[in-house]
Amino acid sequence: MSKEKFITLISGAVPLPVENIDTDQIIPARFLKATTREGFGENLFRDWRFDANNQLIEGFVLNNKSYSGKILVAGKNFGCGSSREHAAWAIHDYGFKVVISSFFADIFKNNALNNGVLPLVVSDSFLKRLFDLIAATPTAQITVDLQNQQVKLPDGTSEAFEINAYKKTCLMNGYDDIDYLLSLRTEIRAFDQAHA
Repeated sequence: MSKEKFITLISGAVPLPVENIDTDQIIPARFLKATTREGFGENLFRDWRFDANNQLIEGFVLNNKSYSGKILVAGKNFGCGSSREHAAWAIHDYGFKVVISSFFADIFKNNALNNGVLPLVVSDSFLKRLFDLIAATPTAQITVDLQNQQVKLPDGTSEAFEINAYKKTCLMNGYDDIDYLLSLRTEIRAFDQAHA
């Protein structure tokens, strides 16, 4: 499934300064019955967003209208636990394009990249600066420049981030793995003819 191209994102951010958020907290297991990617966003962090009577929990950040945007800023070790791809589906379906943390579980990180969500790793000190910025200015606009691999804050500070070159190409072109292979049709045919 082809996705939208990601070059640069300028957005507000939602702060979730909790460490070790696992995939069952991101999308509880009871919501994993569907096999398509749509509709999971409504149950993102379901047990943190709603109480047992299905009422919004006012203290949870996603229910706080002070914060909005396409960037989720989370504590260290985000996406640990089971390997469910539905966690990335839920984050994407909710509207987040980027999750910033100082560490991601490997399987979650790959699932996110495969589903059009950029898991952006920053240093612990930069992550703290981000949380402090959002606390002081909830509407602060953060720039994620994928092409130059930089995350920039309104005060001019920035930090470089790493990303696999192949996944960067896919995100910037809106490719999934099949789209990427199809983009190489000419080269594949040329190779095939040269080695026939």
